Amino acid sequence: MYIANVLKCRPPGNRDPRPEESASCRPYLQRQLELLQPLLILAVGRIAAQNLLETDTPIGRLRGQVHRFGPQGVPLIVTYHPAYLLRSPGEKRKAWVDLKFARQELAKLRALRAPPLAASG
Repeated sequence: MYIANVLKCRPPGNRDPRPEESASCRPYLQRQLELLQPLLILAVGRIAAQNLLETDTPIGRLRGQVHRFGPQGVPLIVTYHPAYLLRSPGEKRKAWVDLKFARQELAKLRALRAPPLAASG
């Protein structure tokens, strides 16, 4: 597991990042992902999800499906940010569903990358 941020510094007043701020940090994030070669990305929160997917679609509509990120088409799953869940505890069940979904997808990806078992005989 590796935690990365869309921005490499916090905007003044902890405001949402401006498009040009996200754009200026994107090459750094893309290089991190090239080096890490993740099997799966979990986009945690609206800012991460919308920036990575380059969309303004609400997070509720992005959940529950596997998206693709970048030229490598890395599988990406969206869930709520922990700070949001602290403010909206009723949404925790949805986040749990998202995490179970991500775990299932990761298991599938690992199975696809596993070397075949050698036959003995």
